[in-house]
Amino acid sequence: MGSASILVIGGCRSGKSRQALALAAGADQRIFVATCMARDDEMRARVQRHQAERDASWQTVEEGEDLVAVLDRWDQADRVMVVDCLTLWTSNLLVAGLGDAEIEARAEGLALRLKTIRGRVVLVANETGAGIVPENPLARRFRDLSGLVNQKIAAACQQVVWMVAGIPVTIKPAGI
Repeated sequence: MGSASILVIGGCRSGKSRQALALAAGADQRIFVATCMARDDEMRARVQRHQAERDASWQTVEEGEDLVAVLDRWDQADRVMVVDCLTLWTSNLLVAGLGDAEIEARAEGLALRLKTIRGRVVLVANETGAGIVPENPLARRFRDLSGLVNQKIAAACQQVVWMVAGIPVTIKPAGI
């Protein structure tokens, strides 16, 4: 299988998660790293829909804040991890009260860890900067931080795939 890091990015409902699962198909050991912290019924229903997309061969690890620790614990040469998603991870860090510099530092730490991955990791993120400028400061802060996180992770990953209407478009081929 070999080591690899892949970022799958796109808009809402673009097929990102489904593509990430497809990229992990065939691996004997598959870990799904869930960053969602379901705080309401609607989000719990979304989590259940995502869970239904995975069969019993997946092991799920729930971690909303410390992704580097998860990679440290679960990274093995014969294993693939799907991290879904960096956008919720960024939101979790905001809700936890972290400042912008600390969130950026966490993203940089994750990017550095990706460069030493032994197995394969597929990360999912929303492209939050392609829409309108949000009308309130918190939403603009979230959009800006998400964009910075995405840039740092995309730079660190060996491959970046942009999802458009369920179609994967490779924007950073492996090896660049």
